[in-house]
Amino acid sequence: VWDPNSNGIADYDEKDFIEVFGDVISYNNNLQLNIRQIRKAEEGEYNPADYMPTTDKSVDGMYEELTAYIRQISNKYLRQVLEFYYIKDEAFIKKFKAHSAAKTVHHGFSGGLLEHTLSVTRMCDYFATSYSILNRDLLLSSAILHDIGKVKELSDFPDNDYTDEGQLGHIVIGVEMIDDAIRSIPDFPVKLAHELKHCIVAHHGELEYGSPKKPALAEAVALNMADSTDAKLQTLTELFKGKTGTEWLGYNRLFESNLRRASED
Repeated sequence: VWDPNSNGIADYDEKDFIEVFGDVISYNNNLQLNIRQIRKAEEGEYNPADYMPTTDKSVDGMYEELTAYIRQISNKYLRQVLEFYYIKDEAFIKKFKAHSAAKTVHHGFSGGLLEHTLSVTRMCDYFATSYSILNRDLLLSSAILHDIGKVKELSDFPDNDYTDEGQLGHIVIGVEMIDDAIRSIPDFPVKLAHELKHCIVAHHGELEYGSPKKPALAEAVALNMADSTDAKLQTLTELFKGKTGTEWLGYNRLFESNLRRASED
């Protein structure tokens, strides 16, 4: 900005989206931008996905598939819990669609939480179809809700960092959110509430992985397996992204192994 008296420089804060107007000029044989105006861009004037890591899948398409699963839930109490957030809460829906599933490791991009939740739900649907021991309504509801607390554990992009509330952990936050929904539903069965919360509490599988309890229900075991499988395969996807050939990547702490791609022949 060469003109100190310019009236075209509007106020803006760090991490705001701004629009810059100016001219590309040559100065000392180098190109530079001679800025004439800067203004804060309003929501709807830009696509945040252009400026941050984002899912390569259709967010609206994934959300429609997720809500289709909700419509399949025959237990009216569980369906009402899901609808409390995923159908009726517009602020939550907007946040959920744009959120990441993690700061690092897997699905650490905008739309990642939705992508991960849908993947886990698909796997749990397969489990419920294949193994009659599983209560499909409970398992799918748990899958859709298992990481709901991450909308409060992690801040929005571009920060994508742990919030003060996030120090509680997304499992605790998620159970609190589910309890808020349950208390709004008259005559919600106490036993069903305990089973749903248990699946959320135990979905990391082991105490050392952050679960306050280990799985005690078949549905909790299935949810843990689906969650772990999707997280690990997505981590591998991100590790190998952009890499070709079958070179060894070196030791990976998460997998406790030296990793490489399989040959394509």
